[in-house]
Amino acid sequence: MYQMKSDRIFGLDCLRALAIGLVILSHCTFLLFPKNVTIVLSIFRLMGAIGVDLFFVLSGYLIGGILLKMMNSDDLNWSKLLRFWKRRWFRTLPNYFLILCVNIVLAFLIGLKLPKETFLYGLFLQNFAWEHPNFFTEAWSLSIEEFAYLLLPLLLFLTSILKKKNSGKLFFLTSLATIVLLTIPKIYYYFNADAISYSDWSLSFRKVVVYRMDSIYYGFLAVYTITYYKNLVQKHKNILFLSGVFMFLLLHSLIFIFKILPETHLWFYSFLYLQVVCISLLLLFPLFLDLKGKGKYKKAIEFVSTRSYAMYLINYSFLLLNLQLFIDVEALEMLVKVCLVLLFLSTTIFVSNLIYVYFEKPILRFRDQKIPR
Repeated sequence: MYQMKSDRIFGLDCLRALAIGLVILSHCTFLLFPKNVTIVLSIFRLMGAIGVDLFFVLSGYLIGGILLKMMNSDDLNWSKLLRFWKRRWFRTLPNYFLILCVNIVLAFLIGLKLPKETFLYGLFLQNFAWEHPNFFTEAWSLSIEEFAYLLLPLLLFLTSILKKKNSGKLFFLTSLATIVLLTIPKIYYYFNADAISYSDWSLSFRKVVVYRMDSIYYGFLAVYTITYYKNLVQKHKNILFLSGVFMFLLLHSLIFIFKILPETHLWFYSFLYLQVVCISLLLLFPLFLDLKGKGKYKKAIEFVSTRSYAMYLINYSFLLLNLQLFIDVEALEMLVKVCLVLLFLSTTIFVSNLIYVYFEKPILRFRDQKIPR
């Protein structure tokens, strides 16, 4: 998120940097070991998915905090809700459509056939209740976020009209009720899906809007808890952090030990797995929020954090897949593969910095001038 330096929260910058780091690190394995499938590689590639989950709960925490402040100050009217959406759209849409257009142009130049669903990308409908097309694959998470930004904020506005008092409690109950209601499509999936592998489940469930919006809304519950139980959370931040780590490790240890797979335990992956992952990640937040950075370390974290959105959009479809298209990675010696990874990483940083400095930042500056907070 674009912010003045004085407004930045270092701990949240660390979480953004961690999230994009996990995503990009997982993608590096496809250059180093393109056809290999081992336990270690599976763990690294799983961390890429966890990085996206971290982005989800972080987004929920941030936008939930904005909406909670508006409700507490009796400032959540239709005009302010539109302002909230406009600011979010200025933040998310320009980069998205820029990279979407770049990918379309590249596909034409290379001679790749665009999917017939390409027009759906314009309205973020390409994976609303079905599998995401095999094009600009990072876009699946952006669709989830865009619809999440619409649904619960609108419900909060409607409920705030009906009840003006106890805005904090209303915020919490509306968020919780929305998460519960979003279980309905999951029930439908559980009884109708034919997931035969983790990959099938990932495509048909993990990357589909109607099944994943609740991942962002867990961030709403977290910001409520941290706001209203600040002293208690602060007192036990270390215990919460360790609990989150333990929960995360225990969850995945049980999956490994008992071979819990979508084809044998679909109920687990429909109603439990992603929810526990989100909660375990949010338990890390209180400790991160207290982190203080300084010097070059702080600047490096801020650099990665501010460019994380651009990095996310370009590193896979735009860079990695095109490298694989023109280079037979599997035939390369390991030393050459390492050099290719370094090229991939440096190009990701370089291009994302160009996008941030010359495209994203000017747009955000314009937004802050025309639609101030």
